[in-house]
Amino acid sequence: MSLTVFAMTGATLVGLGVYGLLARVHMLRRIMAFNLIGSGLFLFFGAAGARGAALDPIPQALIITGIVVALAASALAVGLVVALARSSGTACLPDEAGDT
Repeated sequence: MSLTVFAMTGATLVGLGVYGLLARVHMLRRIMAFNLIGSGLFLFFGAAGARGAALDPIPQALIITGIVVALAASALAVGLVVALARSSGTACLPDEAGDT
C-alpha cells in the first residue's frame, strides 16, 4: 500500500478526533476523541518515517514512547473522570451539563 493512504488515514483520524473533542459533552467521550487524535498522529508519523529505502528508527522510537505516554495519560484522565463522577454524580463538567 502507498504511504499516502496511511498519511491520509492518519489525517482523517485527527479530524474525527478534533470533531469529537469539540462536539461531545461527556468527558469519557472526550478522552476517547483525544486518544483518536493521538492514534492519527502516530499513524501519520509512522507513514512519514517510512519514506525512503531505509527505515528511520527515530520516528519509530517516538511513536513507541508516545504510545506509552498516551496510555498513562489516558489512565490518569479516566481516574479523574471517575473522581468527578463520584463527587458530582455526573461525568460532565458543571457548565456543560446545564448546572451553574
